[in-house]
Amino acid sequence: MHRILVVDDDPHIRDVICFALEKAGMAVEIARNGSEALRLAELRAPDLIVLDIGMPELDGLEVCRRLRRSSEVPILFLSARSDEIDRILGLEMGGDDYVTKPFSPRELVARVNVILRRRNGAGETREARPLNHGALLIDPAQHSASFAGLELGLTVIEFAMLTAMASRPRVVFGREQLMGAAYDGRVHVSDRTIDSHIRNIRAKCAAAGCANAIETVHGLGFRLGPCEA
Repeated sequence: MHRILVVDDDPHIRDVICFALEKAGMAVEIARNGSEALRLAELRAPDLIVLDIGMPELDGLEVCRRLRRSSEVPILFLSARSDEIDRILGLEMGGDDYVTKPFSPRELVARVNVILRRRNGAGETREARPLNHGALLIDPAQHSASFAGLELGLTVIEFAMLTAMASRPRVVFGREQLMGAAYDGRVHVSDRTIDSHIRNIRAKCAAAGCANAIETVHGLGFRLGPCEA
């Protein structure tokens, strides 16, 4: 049974999320603020955190930043605003996905399930062997990606997208294809969200010394670059 930590200062929203997740067969714990979230995340080691961005005092972005110092636990952000900047900030700070309020509980559960399946490696039989391309090494069984021996620290969705491209390095992937690779075709996300994930992958690869990880093919999509130092 997956353990989900739900973090929101609104009791009504917490109740809605908890009911939906428990109905889907998951065990749920709640945190009412950012400080409580950090404490429970360390104490309980949840499988995933549903994290509200707009909490007072310690907001969700700061909670994510602190968690990412020592943890790769998947994070699904909740945002009360549809502003693109909120989504981009959340993803760039290490979030795996986001849901905008008001949200459909069914969609939230679907997104949680996608992240958990990716995290557990379900559906990756075809890519189970390690993938090498240039100095890039991806090990789906260990859910690790590194460049020249340096871990990239990819989120679950970023890892799924990079693995898809590495499995077919000469193929140009359109945004719809990358969406299917990352989300199992079960939920829809905007093109801008896909672009945000691509930017994150590029930035993390560049930080490890790889400035040519992903190439843009204008009008078509993206493909894996040479991945050379």
